[in-house]
Amino acid sequence: MSSRLPPAFSKHLKGRPAPKAELPRVNPLSRAQADDMLLRQALELQQAKRLSEAEELCHRVLARTPNHPLSLYILGTLGLGFDDELAIQYLARAVGQAPQNPHFHLSLGEAYLTVGDSFLAMKHLQRACELKPDLVEALCGLGRAYVSSDKAAMALPLYEKALKINSIHPMVRTGLANALTSLGRMDDARACLKEAIERRVELGAAYNGLVNTRKFAEEPPELASILSELADPKLAANAAQQLHHAAGKVLNDLQRYEEAMDHFQKAKTAAGHDFDLESHRRSVDSIIEIFNPSMLETKAGYGSPSTVPVFVLGMPRSGTTLTEQICASHPDAHGAGELTKLRRIANSMGFRTQSDEAFRSSVMSMTRDQSRTLAEDYLCYLRQHAPAALRIVDKMPHNFELIGLIGILFPNARIIHCRRDAIDNCLSCFVLNFNKEHSYNADLQTLGLYYREYHRLMQHWHKVFPGRIFESRYETLVADQDTQSRRLIHHLGLPWDEACLRFFDKDGSVNTLSRWQVRQPIYRTSVKRWKNYESSIQPLIQSLGDLAET
Repeated sequence: MSSRLPPAFSKHLKGRPAPKAELPRVNPLSRAQADDMLLRQALELQQAKRLSEAEELCHRVLARTPNHPLSLYILGTLGLGFDDELAIQYLARAVGQAPQNPHFHLSLGEAYLTVGDSFLAMKHLQRACELKPDLVEALCGLGRAYVSSDKAAMALPLYEKALKINSIHPMVRTGLANALTSLGRMDDARACLKEAIERRVELGAAYNGLVNTRKFAEEPPELASILSELADPKLAANAAQQLHHAAGKVLNDLQRYEEAMDHFQKAKTAAGHDFDLESHRRSVDSIIEIFNPSMLETKAGYGSPSTVPVFVLGMPRSGTTLTEQICASHPDAHGAGELTKLRRIANSMGFRTQSDEAFRSSVMSMTRDQSRTLAEDYLCYLRQHAPAALRIVDKMPHNFELIGLIGILFPNARIIHCRRDAIDNCLSCFVLNFNKEHSYNADLQTLGLYYREYHRLMQHWHKVFPGRIFESRYETLVADQDTQSRRLIHHLGLPWDEACLRFFDKDGSVNTLSRWQVRQPIYRTSVKRWKNYESSIQPLIQSLGDLAET
């Protein structure tokens, strides 16, 4: 699917009427046949990436047969990646019209997983498994939902069942290894990934997962295998991206930094991501202009007085997972992971889905009752994770863009901003295999300039919310874990508990790219790591400018 929204779908999103088409005159007996013919064509067009034409045919069917389940289903699948919320609405309508169709439940469940709603995802994926017990995609989807909701142990029998049904399905072994890694069972995960490699199933993902289960002091035989795979001229771009990241990770462990950076750079090229920095700057300008002191003063007393939410945010790789683990080790706190719920609320108001002006209008016109409804919607979702916890941590890093909305909806929520040496932070982002949602990570110069915009926005939040944002500096935390951990727990308004010093012993799964590190006691080897790469990262250092602490 292309990254641009199909023109017809774009019109539909903007509230314009669906494309009109001349409908053939058919008698009632042939209407169903005509619908089926059009939808078969729509599926063929979708497979050919002719998405606008596929959408138009679906709307032609709906114009004649409202709530046609397959038409709604195809529209839902067309919308994924463009407007996930609207896509979910279509898929939910399809499920409502054909509740016994396991594939409809599967797609709706996967869509909920995409937007981070693991609870609703589980509901529909479980139903898909009930309707079709041998549907491997549903078993694996449910497994992913369990892993994402801190229930990785429940995923294991699902993947084992899927293995018996189809041992070479690309989702199964890598999914099982992911669940095992989340549980800290690194040896079992390695065995699973090695078997996937032997069977040549999802080689890129398998190698990338394998090398991230441990740190290498000596060159492993896998490095030669990875380099051999990369020599294949027919290698797909996605596999090349994964394999280059895998090679870079091993070479970094071996302190062969120039070779490692060469592979990280090639991984970015293979990914093919680009980022509109000027558009992003305008967006930051708009956020700063919207959430000004006078506007925020008019919203005083809005939202919910709840003290349950805790927002741990900052740039990715700034210590957010470590900070969450320390907080969540307290018996009265729970770590809910990286939740997309706040972003979905913001998107419903036009953030990133409509124009900056539309978002401004939604914020400015928000009533006290509307703010309470939005806050309660978020709190209800949060409570599903831990009904009895006094504090629940949402550690979505990019919520730093939404601190203004947090301030309105949750005036008593704790906000923890994780900071790290700018060069170290950006380098740590660059060497990881982030998805296209982090396309600012496409090259070193763009990454540095993006960091400057993040820093500019955070400066604004500190001005308009003085004293509300707790700064957790990574270097300070690893240098004096005891003192900084006590400061964190005090900020949460909770009594000190010694368990917070042994966060790495905490039960449960960890579902971020930091999951290997946070199972270890605090270490300091990542501080000033960038000096190993100094000669290779000058574009990053130059674009950071005065933020680079050299």
